[in-house]
Amino acid sequence: MTDALRILIVDDDPLVCAHLKTILGVDPGITVVGGAHNGDAAVEAVRRHRPDLVLMDLRMPGRDGIDATREITALTAPPVVVALTTFDTDEYVLRALRAGAAGFLLKSTPPEELPDLVRTAARGHTVMSPAATRRLITSAQADRDDRLDRATLVASLTGREIEVLACLGEGLANGRIARHLSLSEATVKGHVSRILEKLGCENRTQAGLLAYEAGLGRD
Repeated sequence: MTDALRILIVDDDPLVCAHLKTILGVDPGITVVGGAHNGDAAVEAVRRHRPDLVLMDLRMPGRDGIDATREITALTAPPVVVALTTFDTDEYVLRALRAGAAGFLLKSTPPEELPDLVRTAARGHTVMSPAATRRLITSAQADRDDRLDRATLVASLTGREIEVLACLGEGLANGRIARHLSLSEATVKGHVSRILEKLGCENRTQAGLLAYEAGLGRD
């Protein structure tokens, strides 16, 4: 990467913002371009700074991170949005993913792991713990009609596309999916594009979420 990854940090706690800025600021490939402490300020900061990635707190006074995520991801050439959570409210994370967030990171993420995780997200890969994702979906109270709708959507896919979708549900990147299914990365990329189109998903994270909600890849 020739240019530094530009990151905006959004959290209503100034200490959290300062902590994250310190962790990310020591990486020469990352530049923290600004911060915001509520949803309205986050949208304004995105328009002003044009970051590559936004770390978005979900629970903030006034306009929350979910509404802000929905507006930011609807912009022309939007940044990647990654939800920040203490994981004490699963429903908030589910709503953030459905609003367009590309994944989520715990605020307790080890400092040495954070720079690589945000770079992974900026490259278009999902950043979320598979184990945590299973807990999210298990705790989601989806009714039977919703599950039937998801099953109907999945039934529109080919057998190979269902296999790829199941891998998305595990949070796997294209390279790992290719190795797992003995396909080329180009073929996997084509399958992912068709899956997103058929399912009406905006990104691979939403497709992976749907995979779990439809029961794919579970033991």
